[in-house]
Amino acid sequence: MLHYEISGNGKEQLVLLHGFMENHTIWKEMEPHLSKEFTLIKINLPGHGSSEVIAETHTMELMAQEVKKVTDTLHIDKFHLLGHSMGGYATLAFTEKFPEVLKSITLFFSSPFTDDQEKKDQRQKSLRVIKEAFPAYVQAGIPNLFNPNEKDILEGKIEIAKKIALSTPTTGVLAAVKGMMERTDKTAVLESFAGKILIIAGKHDNAVKTDTVLNNLPEKTNIKSYLLDSGHNGHWEKPTICAEIINTELLHHLPKNLVF
Repeated sequence: MLHYEISGNGKEQLVLLHGFMENHTIWKEMEPHLSKEFTLIKINLPGHGSSEVIAETHTMELMAQEVKKVTDTLHIDKFHLLGHSMGGYATLAFTEKFPEVLKSITLFFSSPFTDDQEKKDQRQKSLRVIKEAFPAYVQAGIPNLFNPNEKDILEGKIEIAKKIALSTPTTGVLAAVKGMMERTDKTAVLESFAGKILIIAGKHDNAVKTDTVLNNLPEKTNIKSYLLDSGHNGHWEKPTICAEIINTELLHHLPKNLVF
């Protein structure tokens, strides 16, 4: 079963899914700002952190099935599910399969849409680079995920992101890339899901086409979106603001001094 860690003892369960080449420790800076009303279940997706590689291709559907095994083991239902980037893709696959157990879903710097041809080509090329020069792949790629206007300020956090990425086994990285290449459009999931849908996006996100996401969301009253002055990693770039949004939207509290 997937490795996970639990913190807090609030009455509302919030399951957190990290992104590509990340693990459960990415939530460290955001966690102190999340409401004490949450119990946080931080899961390591297959091939990441201490969770084993379980297939040659980790599809988003496979990830969703493995996450469900964790929530079943913990005997939780009617919980909130939040996924960063690839974790958002897994969140959508989970929602498609198990909508009845979810109170809300949060796409955290993620997208319901399939890759365009350019992105698919990038992923295909990355398979070879990961096999042949994984450290160089990490060194070159990770800084591009942060706000280019604040790279000097974010230098320490960029190094943390690199360290986490380099700790990910290449077999897990390759399985994840293959899984992301196979993912399908999940717009219908957003259209059919009756619970709260929260979208948190970054103006300077080089991994997700934010404009495409925000301009093509279904017009539904249960969808709320926020655009932050950040890159792809709000949990490191804007942890306090991201936590305030999550607290406000998922717990229906009024924000305190919420500034964007």
